[in-house]
Amino acid sequence: MAQFELTMPKMGESVAEATIIKWTKNEGDSIKIDETVLEIATDKVDSEIPSPFEGTLIKKLFNENDVVQVGSVIAIISSDANASVAETPKTAAPIQQSNEPTTSAPLAVVSNEVVDFSSSDKFYSPLVKSIAKEEGISLSELDSIKGTGQEGRVTKADILAYLPNRNKNVATPVADEVKVANTTKSSIGVPDNTVLVQRPAVSVGAGDEIIEMDRMRKIIADNMVMSKHVSPHVTSFVEADVTNLVQWRDRVKKDFEKREGEKITFTPLFIECVAKAIKDFPMINVSVDQTGTKIIKRKNINVGMAAALPSGNLIVPVIKNADQKNLVGITKSVNDLATRARANKLTPDEIQGGTFTLTNVGGFGNIMGTPIILQPQVAILAVGSIKKKPAVIETPQGDVIAIRHFMFLSLSYDHRVVDGSLGGSFLRKVADYMENWDITRIS
Repeated sequence: MAQFELTMPKMGESVAEATIIKWTKNEGDSIKIDETVLEIATDKVDSEIPSPFEGTLIKKLFNENDVVQVGSVIAIISSDANASVAETPKTAAPIQQSNEPTTSAPLAVVSNEVVDFSSSDKFYSPLVKSIAKEEGISLSELDSIKGTGQEGRVTKADILAYLPNRNKNVATPVADEVKVANTTKSSIGVPDNTVLVQRPAVSVGAGDEIIEMDRMRKIIADNMVMSKHVSPHVTSFVEADVTNLVQWRDRVKKDFEKREGEKITFTPLFIECVAKAIKDFPMINVSVDQTGTKIIKRKNINVGMAAALPSGNLIVPVIKNADQKNLVGITKSVNDLATRARANKLTPDEIQGGTFTLTNVGGFGNIMGTPIILQPQVAILAVGSIKKKPAVIETPQGDVIAIRHFMFLSLSYDHRVVDGSLGGSFLRKVADYMENWDITRIS
């Protein structure tokens, strides 16, 4: 009787844990190779976990909503449907099981009061509970800490960051307030104090429907609000004559698909132009560190492409080292990532590490947009829909009016480190590469 351990897979260098959101198989169910056993979620992406074995699920070692460490055994699969339940492996354990948190923060007076965590409507991991007990943090005080984890969950980092300030009379956000860094009195990028912004009261009328945000929408909302508070956004616009690019694609798309087995959209062409322009203006490919005083110049050019999901949410898979790929390679990457994004098959590694983002608002019939920067990047480019327009063309015989294809490009950038000169010049360079597309090239 063969028994196999199904483990939580490694999903990226920065991903140490995942939450089980749904078991698609129950104990006693038969499983085929590559058949989905459960669905998991990280703070980056939702994923399905397939079985590498064929057999019967005889033991689930975790429940839905449990947070599990990467590498832990999550289920036992037997090749014999009548096999007895296997003993729980010692390696199977939730991520937060340590009762000895490591922290260099100063210790507060420890309270001997027994905290009843069950009276809170919030979820706290065993590690967070342990730190709270050690530091004498009451339940009401713990509930007041703003969490940055999944669905607002308080993480180890949140509670450790809170400890040094708990006795400094720092205002604590309440349910209807948002903390905003105020940099007006300090050096640029270094918060001087914290102010509270009151959320507007919202009434609910008769017949109104209240819809709970799903997990991904909450993450997107938090990230967008955070980005607007962190980066002073400026947006520049350019109108590009992309006639050469459009005519070239129309001419080669059938042969390209026949030769490469891939459909070529405009997105790979845009990404190639962006990658070239980034090499010309490398200071657009940077990040600002957490202190707000240091610039991190990125070596790799990793271009993210915003993709709309069937749910209406947005995800940004990343083309790694886009400047090192030819157009065929970019096209294959774009098509593969877009297809797996719509099928919810992306891994966390494939949506992180981006250094610049491209979003195609033209896909929705929009001519331009003012996108929000995806932190910790400092710029994002929106491309609008391509429209035919009459234009004056200079020729050796004189000016003529011709029908041309035009498109608006809009670049939002972080004005802390990208001034109008750099942002405008970079945007113009992207447009130049599009306008000067070699219509004689093969691929």
